Amino acid sequence: MSNTIAIAGLGWLGMPLAQQLMTLGYRVKGSVTSVKKASTLQTKGMDAYEVNLTEEGVIGSPQGLLKDAAILVIMIPPGLRRNSGSNYVGKMSHFLKEVQASGVSEVIFISSTSVYGDGQAIVTERDLPAPEHDAGRQLFQVEQLFFNAPTLQTSVVRFGGLYGGSRQPVKFLAGRKNLGGGSAPVNLIHRDDCIGVLSEIIKQQKFGKIFNAVHPAHPLKKEYYTAKAEVLGLEPPTFADDADVAYKQVDSINLKMLLGYKFLSEL
Repeated sequence: MSNTIAIAGLGWLGMPLAQQLMTLGYRVKGSVTSVKKASTLQTKGMDAYEVNLTEEGVIGSPQGLLKDAAILVIMIPPGLRRNSGSNYVGKMSHFLKEVQASGVSEVIFISSTSVYGDGQAIVTERDLPAPEHDAGRQLFQVEQLFFNAPTLQTSVVRFGGLYGGSRQPVKFLAGRKNLGGGSAPVNLIHRDDCIGVLSEIIKQQKFGKIFNAVHPAHPLKKEYYTAKAEVLGLEPPTFADDADVAYKQVDSINLKMLLGYKFLSEL
């Protein structure tokens, strides 16, 4: 069996994942969005290819990316904003055809907790998502496309809000006033744990599953972001009084039950 892993999307998460997998002994190939970026990575020893998804089809070298790969990790950002009109489902349908035409049999599709509705309260992998916005609905549709593809064994990983490195969500909230949702819990995960979860799925061959990948601690947003702002020396945000607001808390059964995963980072 091939030990080659293809990563569609060598970005903020995809590149460090590639580096981690290479240290574990896997051969890694990856995609970026331009020939120039691919050439730059190739000069640094990374087997990189241009792959761009459009509503008309896939541009670049998708089969070059997928050739000889046993496992594909898809982390191509949807690029969706609420009511943006972008057809993410159409783009990913084209990519799915490329995947099915290749020799890849096992897939990890990176999704998001946005597939759950903002008022679904406490949810786990056993709860059916009820997305309220177009971005969440399209993401859930793409999950289903890959999860139900007859020639693939696909695991769907629904990440919470991503942080790590220079990415800290409170930087976007610092100094803002009268924000809503302060009494709702946070659903976050550090990049190190994203990489840890994905590495364990690959090592343990846990395909055909759904994982909610979110840190098990869920402090209230107003408490968490106020504390983080103080630590970083930023002006804390303030929140409106909304104690009775609908909320979403994303928990995981499968991270513990199927992977035995222990989180590396504290919130």
